[in-house]
Amino acid sequence: MILNRKIKVSLGLGAIALIVIYLLFPAKSEQSNYIYTTVQKGEFISQVYSTGQLQTENSELIKLPKEMSSRNIDMYEINITSIVEEGTVVDSGDYVATLDHGAVEELRTKAAEDLETSLNAYEDAKIDTNLNLSTLRDDLLNAAVELEEKKIILDQSVYESPAIKRQAKLDVERSERNLDQKKRDYSLKQKQDEFKVYRAWEKVKSRQNKVDDIDKLFQVLIVNAPKPGLVIHSFDRFGKKIKAGSTINRWRPQIAELPDLSSMISKTFINEIDISRIKEGQSVKVGIDAFPEKSFNGTVSAVANIGQVIPNGDSKVFEVTINIDGTDKDLRPAMTTSNVINTAKLNDVLYSPLEAIFTNDSLSYVFVKDGSQFRKQIVKLGISNENFIVLEEGIKEGEKLSMNTPDNAENINYDGLEIYEQLKTAMLDSLNNEVK
Repeated sequence: MILNRKIKVSLGLGAIALIVIYLLFPAKSEQSNYIYTTVQKGEFISQVYSTGQLQTENSELIKLPKEMSSRNIDMYEINITSIVEEGTVVDSGDYVATLDHGAVEELRTKAAEDLETSLNAYEDAKIDTNLNLSTLRDDLLNAAVELEEKKIILDQSVYESPAIKRQAKLDVERSERNLDQKKRDYSLKQKQDEFKVYRAWEKVKSRQNKVDDIDKLFQVLIVNAPKPGLVIHSFDRFGKKIKAGSTINRWRPQIAELPDLSSMISKTFINEIDISRIKEGQSVKVGIDAFPEKSFNGTVSAVANIGQVIPNGDSKVFEVTINIDGTDKDLRPAMTTSNVINTAKLNDVLYSPLEAIFTNDSLSYVFVKDGSQFRKQIVKLGISNENFIVLEEGIKEGEKLSMNTPDNAENINYDGLEIYEQLKTAMLDSLNNEVK
């Protein structure tokens, strides 16, 4: 009896243990392995998210002095020796930056030496001209005297023999030709020397102008603000912010700018996958990372036609400009923006989470819960946003969809093949039209 009692107690304790284990660790049903969602109907908004940077729509550029663009000055770039701190508020005429005086002084010294050389060459040309023409005038005078002598001899030969008279006449003719030649030589040499002196003087004027232009440039190496505003440093040709020591050249002459804070824009870049959804005039909600509590309405005002490759990457992006409505004293250029672009808005459409959509080659389908089984339903997709996608055909409101793949998915047949045929026909028609 005692043994039977012990057996009964042991069996009872075992049963209790099994019940506890069952309660603490229940067996998982097949359905508990799946995550479900329901097809919803209502308003659907498609949006594109991007980050950008605040800029001013209009600004007054502070550039290199216009004197540096003179063709007489062989200076194409110059260093900034000092510049006010970015964000400094200046009044009209206030100091902004200093350009390298040393480089201009060196240029001025070389120009002055060249001017001195050209002045000496000009004086030498005048002296050489005077000497050359003086010698030619003497030769011309001697030729005239010689001709006069020959004429006298010809006059005196009237009583001489025909041969002597003939010789005297030939001497006169030879002297006349010699005098004419001397006159032509003198005229030609005079023009040559005048041109030589003129060229020497033109070089003097050119080098004097260069010295004058350098002197003017030297007077404006202190750069001042053209109007009141907030100083924002520009970028150099390497995309770096300008600072003391930066080099500025004629082709990118911006040193800084005074932005018009009453009109702000956000410059952002959209990847090539989403750019087809972006159009001018679309509304945007613009957030400012520096002020999370603030947001602004905006409008897409420009979309680039040509993309650009991201540095160190293969994907392309397109620049998009967003005009921001209103003004705010806290907004500053270069602040980071969070942009939500509303690309489409539909009413009374069916949609589901993106995770409920599966693809196989050109097919898009969902797994519809049908009692204890699943139905693999082909669907026609519409527009999407960051989390949801529109279901245009093949599904009904309230149907329950699995967001993960059923265990026997490969054994489930497709429903809605007519939708696939429609999509395939539309795709072939589109390709045929492109070929034509």
